[in-house]
Amino acid sequence: MCAAGLCSTTRAAEETRTNERLDDTAALFKEIMSTPDKSIPQDLLNKSHCIVLVPGLKKGGFVVAAKWGRGFAVCRTAAGQGWGAPGAVRIEGGSVGLQIGVSSTDLVLLVMNERGMKRLLTSKFTLGGEASVAAGPVGRDATAQTDALMTAEILSWSRAHGVFAGVSLDGSTLRNDIDVNNELYGKPWENKQVLASGLPAPAPAAKLIAELNKYSPRETH
Repeated sequence: MCAAGLCSTTRAAEETRTNERLDDTAALFKEIMSTPDKSIPQDLLNKSHCIVLVPGLKKGGFVVAAKWGRGFAVCRTAAGQGWGAPGAVRIEGGSVGLQIGVSSTDLVLLVMNERGMKRLLTSKFTLGGEASVAAGPVGRDATAQTDALMTAEILSWSRAHGVFAGVSLDGSTLRNDIDVNNELYGKPWENKQVLASGLPAPAPAAKLIAELNKYSPRETH
């Protein structure tokens, strides 16, 4: 049980953090796309079904490096025109390697086909396991030339120390963040109840949806 006023104060603090994370997510996407020669290729963005943005993915540890972060997935509307309501996600995983200290990395995933979108609608899945993932190319005119890129369900990029590049995320797990969905929508929904529902985006997500609509208003084939 909560002391008088403590629960409401805690909820308010959590909502503030969620709203700030949505703003950070919008800023991340805007910053990446505002430098076309070093951004997500426009043709790949236009063909994508969904996008996952994780601002400030944390990496830390000694010898065994762990990764964890929180962000949002957004899919296009059923008609392919405009973007729908965001669903909250967590990414977790580990890689063996020498790494001392903690660094922060922004993460971007593009879901390129219906198979990938179906994975995104599950409660959790492993990148490179249940879903095929490949490091994405960078630049305005870069295209997916290799078979691995053309057949991947998900393409992935990271940004660290101002450098934006494709990244391998094999072994990382992407899961629903039901606590944050509850803060946004007032119900402990899984992402399958958010991303494919036609729900209007909540007010705190307005900046993010506006940026997505600015750079890729409709899906192309």
